[in-house]
Amino acid sequence: MPDSAALLLTQDLIARPSVTPADAGCQQVLAARLGPAGFACETMVFDDVTNFWARRGQAAPLLVFAGHTDVVPTGPLEKWASDPFQPVVRDGLLYGRGAADMKSSIAAFVVAVEEFVAAHPDHKGSIGMLITSDEEGPSINGTVKVCNALEARGDKLDYCIVGEPTSVEQLGDTVKNGRRGSLSGKLTIKGKQGHVAYPHLARNPIHLLAPALAELAGTVWDNGNEYFPATTFQVSNLHAGTGATNVVPGEAVLDFNFRFSTESTPDGLRKRVTDILHSHGLEFDIDWVLGGEPFLTPKGELSAAISSAIREETGVAAELSTTGGTSDGRFIAKICPQVVEFGPINASIHQIDEHIRVDSIEPLKNIYRRTLENLLLDRS
Repeated sequence: MPDSAALLLTQDLIARPSVTPADAGCQQVLAARLGPAGFACETMVFDDVTNFWARRGQAAPLLVFAGHTDVVPTGPLEKWASDPFQPVVRDGLLYGRGAADMKSSIAAFVVAVEEFVAAHPDHKGSIGMLITSDEEGPSINGTVKVCNALEARGDKLDYCIVGEPTSVEQLGDTVKNGRRGSLSGKLTIKGKQGHVAYPHLARNPIHLLAPALAELAGTVWDNGNEYFPATTFQVSNLHAGTGATNVVPGEAVLDFNFRFSTESTPDGLRKRVTDILHSHGLEFDIDWVLGGEPFLTPKGELSAAISSAIREETGVAAELSTTGGTSDGRFIAKICPQVVEFGPINASIHQIDEHIRVDSIEPLKNIYRRTLENLLLDRS
């Protein structure tokens, strides 16, 4: 049996070493495929990041496929069983950096669209594709700026499918209909340096911090809701001291992170943290970084359409989930009322010998095509 079009395109994309923020020509490949299918293709460059926007049609509703061509660095090349940018099939698995995250999804997008348009050239609505090379990096000049540009010129998105690898045990078992927010803080507790033999002449910031840290760690920030688990607080680093055992440190620095649900807000979490610290009489500074706000798409047309497509193609009943880290869905959700993420099994993403099952690529493409059919064909 000849290799499928989606597999061949996946291999072509993997062979392009698009380590973030490089695109390595991937988006040119996509434009060459989508142009003949009737898409108006546009390159949007912001600083060192290349982004790609393509649209077929002007009518509503607009269904957009979104993803990223950039990949994380390979890590030690000698630990890979084969060159990470030379796609190789072994024992039914396709190996290469980006195989799962997320060049197979992008290839499946493109071929699904090609097949759908060929079969239904007069479909209702419009189809879009939003691709960045900045998702695995700082995410400053990628999807967020494309979304700002689209909003400024009046392009209205109705549905968006982000091709993140969401499946856990088998293709189709998990669809992400939201993501938690991420709020980080760098807390500096101020004390007074001194000799450990004369503690009355010093103020140990670690000792001062300890009761407040215990309260922070034990606080219930919220109880989550139907879609989100409770907000969590985690310390990622705590450091102080000069390296000498006989010196009380002058300050202690604590790095922490909230993964928060829609039941909490960044401002609310900031206030509660500072209130706790003040209640313990601490002298401190905090530098805050909001990595992303939570987004949620309640059950509706899009989740029903993709869940139905998964069931039709695989027989699997998809679970809606908001677990995991942040994604570019957080930017798209600001201009699109319905956003979900769906893609292949994520067990090997960002790892040495990243891979995807070859026999999952064709069903993945078919699920995307069936979703197009469910949303953009008039079945009345």
